[in-house]
Amino acid sequence: MDWTRRGTEVVRRHGGAVVLAVRRAWSGPGRERDLMAQAGKAALAACVAWAVAGWWLRAPMAFVAPWFAIVLVESTVYRSVAHGLQQLAAFAVGTVAATAGALLLDGTLVAMVLVLPVVLLLAQWQRLGAQGIYAATGALFVLTGGQVTVAAAGARLAEAVFGALVGIAVNALIRPPVYLRDTRAALSEAAREAQAILEAVADGLTDGAGDPDPHAAGEWHERALRLSRLVDQARSAIGWSRESMRVNPRGRRTRALAPPGQAYDDALTVLDHVAVHTAGVTRTVLETSAHGSRPARPVPEITGPYADFLRHTARAVGLYSRARFSAGGTDRDADRALRETVEELSRALDDLHRRLPDAVRDDPDALSTHGTLLAQARRLADQLVQG
Repeated sequence: MDWTRRGTEVVRRHGGAVVLAVRRAWSGPGRERDLMAQAGKAALAACVAWAVAGWWLRAPMAFVAPWFAIVLVESTVYRSVAHGLQQLAAFAVGTVAATAGALLLDGTLVAMVLVLPVVLLLAQWQRLGAQGIYAATGALFVLTGGQVTVAAAGARLAEAVFGALVGIAVNALIRPPVYLRDTRAALSEAAREAQAILEAVADGLTDGAGDPDPHAAGEWHERALRLSRLVDQARSAIGWSRESMRVNPRGRRTRALAPPGQAYDDALTVLDHVAVHTAGVTRTVLETSAHGSRPARPVPEITGPYADFLRHTARAVGLYSRARFSAGGTDRDADRALRETVEELSRALDDLHRRLPDAVRDDPDALSTHGTLLAQARRLADQLVQG
């Protein structure tokens, strides 16, 4: 049957993805290993909370403790603490409001009709953030959990506090998450893509004798536009990295190796400019490659040296990545090579500027086209050495 075959294919495809993720987690550090570690920690936190509250103390609402423990093994220690305080506050608001309403009103249904709207309004309080929904959860636990008493409400709150403490402690003390590696990977990926785009444009200009294929030029420009999204992902990774270092004992040990400080901000600024100017280069090449386009095509006297310049620029971007994003901190050899490469770029640009007037003496459109390319190149080279 068709549906059986499709179902088998889906299972095989997703099963293969799971096997691949397990292999990656086993083979070395990475996102998959981080996810598996967090899942294991959440399960451990729930088991510890249940063992104490349910098995040892036999608390009346023991399930509250493991529930809070498991949801507070968050992606960062700071988020565990911050969300833990918000969740406890919201849960307490809902529990207290529902207990008071149930004791004052006659009947659970009446209390639910009158109390839940009030609790849901309180859940919108800005200080509770996205955790405000736990106010409604606390109220429902009270109103649907049997006889309502002050003692039962106190037990729920105590179990919630205990579970939250267990979840935060497990997340902070057992392999607390640090995302410095993810930040370096995101920055390096953006730099690698910029390097690959510039090399592709240089090869296209050389192979096409100054007249690159319009389809290829369109692909280069699309990649250059997507490069901005990679830079945005790196920006988000820096934010996660900073947050993961807060109230994190492991973060203090890692800080000396790769601090997510001003150096990462400077690198992000440079990559922003690299993305913008790479898009400018590819846009100009795309416009000049279009048949019937107004701007003149690059002339051979300029195209060859400009392609070589782009290759050197691509090499400089690669050296920048090595110099700034190495796991052990700044790579001094790569940094020295980067500065030498940028000096060569400046000399090559000066040579191109001297050649340009003679090469396009009687063609204002060609002068404008080449001037745009050289201006983008100059800005790109300046950013690489300043960063």
